Amino acid sequence: MPTGDEKIVTTRLLLIADTHVPARAKRLPDAVLSAVEEADIVVHAGDWIDVATLDLLESRARRLVGVHGNNDGPALRERLPEIARLTVEGVEISVVHETGQKQRREERMDAAFPGTDLLVFGHSHIPWDTVAPSGMRLLNPGSPTDRRRQPVCTMMTVVIDGGRIDATLVPIA
Repeated sequence: MPTGDEKIVTTRLLLIADTHVPARAKRLPDAVLSAVEEADIVVHAGDWIDVATLDLLESRARRLVGVHGNNDGPALRERLPEIARLTVEGVEISVVHETGQKQRREERMDAAFPGTDLLVFGHSHIPWDTVAPSGMRLLNPGSPTDRRRQPVCTMMTVVIDGGRIDATLVPIA
């Protein structure tokens, strides 16, 4: 039974990937910048393209976790890992840019990221929200600047509350 002394922690994450600035957009959309201000942690799953976007997010985010993608050059690769890991409220999170083809992705990622509760990835520009056989949640926020074959550009917000992961795909107009 609760004693009233327990601290209830809720952590808000913003997930973005494949920003491709300035190749696909001149700058990050205002909706993304507003969401950065509201998030406790911003997670970028690679393909930044320019260092200025990394600098901008580092200056605005309370905490930024990012990885480099296949389109990121040496300057970004020097500052960002290929894989990032963090623990939020007991939830083990891994971040990587590319996971390969969608067929059997969940099974491959189970093998590649044992012990991970939440895997954030990018590369495809296609939003993805599934659960692997191990129970690991896989999230791809799509792209806030290059919708490719999607109806709109997207990002994701995630609330981690008591170990529960609540993800919402957010369209960007």
